[in-house]
Amino acid sequence: MKKKTFLCAGLLFLLSFSVFAEEHLKEAMAHANAAAVHGEAGETAILIEHAKAALEQVLEASIVAKGVAKNHLDEAAKELQESIELANLGHIGSATLHAEAAVKHINISNKYIHPSVIIIKP
Repeated sequence: MKKKTFLCAGLLFLLSFSVFAEEHLKEAMAHANAAAVHGEAGETAILIEHAKAALEQVLEASIVAKGVAKNHLDEAAKELQESIELANLGHIGSATLHAEAAVKHINISNKYIHPSVIIIKP
């Protein structure tokens, strides 16, 4: 009986991560994609706005993340911070590249959370 209880508790714990992180990852991906799109269009202020929102969501997801997914979320956060800093300096091209790199890291982290789900950039 103890083994079954322990096994069920372990499975629930593993599933709880995806429940807590899923919404944050969706929001982070939407905002990071928007930052990259607006960066391509040369809209610096909107890139910054979306990159900040994406960063907030990535940090929230990173709190409950584990392993490889957490590593990619941490890298996405670094890319988003760099994107914001470069955009503030007027380097929109470089800022856009960092926003795109963040999208890749978020997508990879999502694959480790939901191995059968792949988010494709619109």
